[in-house]
Amino acid sequence: MAEQPGIQGIPRKKLNVWMIVSAVLLIALLAAIIIKPTSISGKAVADNDVGKKTIDFINTYLVPDGNITLSSVSDLGSLYEVNTTYQGRVVPIYVTKDGKYSTQQVWDMANPPKAQAQADETAAAPANVTKSEKPKAEAFVFSYCPYGLQFEKALSPVYGLLKDKADINIVFIGAMHGEYEKVESLRQLCVLKEYGKDKLFEYLDKFNADKAIGTCGKDANCSLPLVEALMGPISIDKDKIESCMSSDAEALYSADNARATSLGIGGSPTFVINGAKVQVSRTPEDIKKAICNAFTESPEECSQTLSTSAATAGFGSGTSASSGGGCGA
Repeated sequence: MAEQPGIQGIPRKKLNVWMIVSAVLLIALLAAIIIKPTSISGKAVADNDVGKKTIDFINTYLVPDGNITLSSVSDLGSLYEVNTTYQGRVVPIYVTKDGKYSTQQVWDMANPPKAQAQADETAAAPANVTKSEKPKAEAFVFSYCPYGLQFEKALSPVYGLLKDKADINIVFIGAMHGEYEKVESLRQLCVLKEYGKDKLFEYLDKFNADKAIGTCGKDANCSLPLVEALMGPISIDKDKIESCMSSDAEALYSADNARATSLGIGGSPTFVINGAKVQVSRTPEDIKKAICNAFTESPEECSQTLSTSAATAGFGSGTSASSGGGCGA
């Protein structure tokens, strides 16, 4: 049988090999990048500047045809994650905060390769979850953990799909980053108490996507006006939330902390279904599948396919090729 033609007469078999080789060479080139844009030593460069300079460098010196585009930039604390797109594939580049150096691979030293491999095996294996008519899913997070935010972004569309069928919750496990993180957890708990889960996830969608809030860190004078600006457009009364934070929030926070302690949870994000810890990729589709597998009889909503892309870690929108990492134990 004659070999089927591919693009512009190139045989399909050869074309596939060429595409694979091209992808491998691209990753190898990106891994070797040393970016040295103009910056003041020791001072952080704005994320939008780092993103532009990264793309300009790659397209000028490595891929002169200009086919590399910028997808998104996330602030991971010590590094920027610059998500580049090439032939429809997202390739993350990690750049130092001063904009001087970058690498294509970052190891999470709190989660060494062996442990990560074991986690991947666990994720691939069926979870030991007791099935129920209405599964209870809990996402344990620190409210400012970049990876907790990443998980919440992936969980939000799953909540929208399954909220009438499953009991889906955000649980706050403490404040490892500082008092400002506790304050935000109290605020979110009050949004939940006063307005319910629909409004909490609506608030989280706005909060998690706002890069400006992420740059404020522990400076309440910076973050509070931004947070309050989110509330009006989604019909949340900030005075009502402040009243709750001064009266009921501490008890709600203590209850969430106690729930985490009872399950031995100290890391963000940790996903639990019907009381069992579950390893999943941080994509809406994988989270949906994990919850749907816990139904005694899956509802028709489970037949819908959600996004298979992971969101960026930290504040901001966009997708990421990385679905690992965490905060805390």
